[in-house]
Amino acid sequence: MDYSTISLTIDEGLAVLTLNRPEVMNALNTQMRAEITHAVREAGQSARALVITGAGRSFCSGQDLGDRATAANLDLERTLRDEYTPMLQAIFDCPIPTISAVNGPAAGAGANLALAADVVIASESAYFLQAFTRIGLIPDAGGTYWLPRQVGFAKAMGAALFAEKVTATQASDWGMIWEAVPDEAFAAHWMGRAMHLAKGPGVAYRNVKTALRQGFSNSLEEQLALEARLQGECGQTRDFKEGVLAFLQKRPAEYEGR
Repeated sequence: MDYSTISLTIDEGLAVLTLNRPEVMNALNTQMRAEITHAVREAGQSARALVITGAGRSFCSGQDLGDRATAANLDLERTLRDEYTPMLQAIFDCPIPTISAVNGPAAGAGANLALAADVVIASESAYFLQAFTRIGLIPDAGGTYWLPRQVGFAKAMGAALFAEKVTATQASDWGMIWEAVPDEAFAAHWMGRAMHLAKGPGVAYRNVKTALRQGFSNSLEEQLALEARLQGECGQTRDFKEGVLAFLQKRPAEYEGR
């Protein structure tokens, strides 16, 4: 697939998906949502880790309300069901570790696109904004799912009702994101984090995602059984054997990664 609203590069096992409509702060239109969905699936089959970031000064400003072709026929229920759901599900289901590298403002659906990744790293000048009530809407694009799980009910409700900016530092303090990084170190930092994952034990990473997610709904008995099954799977991999050997030999491990 040829991409016109994003770019996708894959090098040394790392896929970098860049939202590339900087003239509109990387606002999401129909074409971009379809391209993100396709690119995430492509990365999941071809890479060992995936980063989603934005071109220019913004990560993503959310739904492109200025796109006349979109706005003229905007059926919100259909758009969410047919365009946002496949995109967000592709990120959630991606078999490799995913990072959102939030380089600037992430607002509305753009904030919740960022939160869909496994790990969120933001520059200190970035912010997150659940802007929906400003135009008479509720948080969508997974916002009502991610926020209460990440920050708790009280802060999720406040963020949704007041529609106030949450700075990257606040988001880190709240547990909404993994970390906020000084702007001058941001690009090198997220790249280092991403390469660490791209060179890591892929089966273990995939099973970590499965175990932590199912832990929200499992009983203790169910979770312990799941841990045993997934750990048994990890224990049969070359990566486990390599990890133990590297530990004993006091050297970095060289994982197969998938």
